[in-house]
Amino acid sequence: MNKVLLIGRLTRDPDVRYTDGGLSIARFSVAVDRRLKKENEQTADFIGCVAFGKTAEFIEKYFFQGNKIVVEGHIQTGSYTNQDNQKVYTTDVIVEQVEFGESKNQNSVANEARPAPSSAIGDGFMKIPDGVEDEGLPFN
Repeated sequence: MNKVLLIGRLTRDPDVRYTDGGLSIARFSVAVDRRLKKENEQTADFIGCVAFGKTAEFIEKYFFQGNKIVVEGHIQTGSYTNQDNQKVYTTDVIVEQVEFGESKNQNSVANEARPAPSSAIGDGFMKIPDGVEDEGLPFN
């Protein structure tokens, strides 16, 4: 079974491109802390990830450098020959599903990048315009 679960932070904003057919492809890397510290220093692995379609668009819209992300997918290896005629081997996580790794309140980058609409109150609900009667609303 080839299954990967990563929890870490984006090292940079996702790089999203579109094919001629309109398929979106997001490439990004996740810094994942290692369990063992090296000489009292935290070390991390930087893991390349690739997402396609709606998942790529979701990542492009909601995730930025420094955001904590949960990635589920599988490892895919490959190779290609570069311009110097040398064979290069690749290992990427093909993303199947993503989740937010922390709440919006814990992530100052997300709060700064996505301001609340002017009609929203601090609790996330819109103000009811003056003159609208409470009896006509579907809640109390």
